[in-house]
Amino acid sequence: MGGYENPYYDFGRLVNQIWRAIRLVVDKGLHAKGWTEEEAIRYFSENSAISEGAIRAEVRRYMVIPGQATGYKIGMLKIQELRALAEQELGEQFDLAGFHDTILGGGALPLGILEAEVRRWIARVKGS
Repeated sequence: MGGYENPYYDFGRLVNQIWRAIRLVVDKGLHAKGWTEEEAIRYFSENSAISEGAIRAEVRRYMVIPGQATGYKIGMLKIQELRALAEQELGEQFDLAGFHDTILGGGALPLGILEAEVRRWIARVKGS
């Protein structure tokens, strides 16, 4: 992640990481700490520069889907782990487009099944 040659694109990537971190805090604040909607909105407002309407929409999404931000982050970390595994196992044979096809091709999958798919893809690529 990163490696953008255009600093504006890299800035956008970093802003998105900040928002993901804020969402993790808000998700936990609402569901583990018992924050009210207003407390979550205040936290989001104090730590981002997006509009109040967008913040309210974000907070409400996390109110009705407990663990959504946490689940997203766990999935992201697993996909990064699987990419590192594929790059290590395949070396010069690693193909980013093929990896993306493998990750996205089966639709939404439990992470254990996704890992098995990636391992099968690695074995196929090694065998060809």
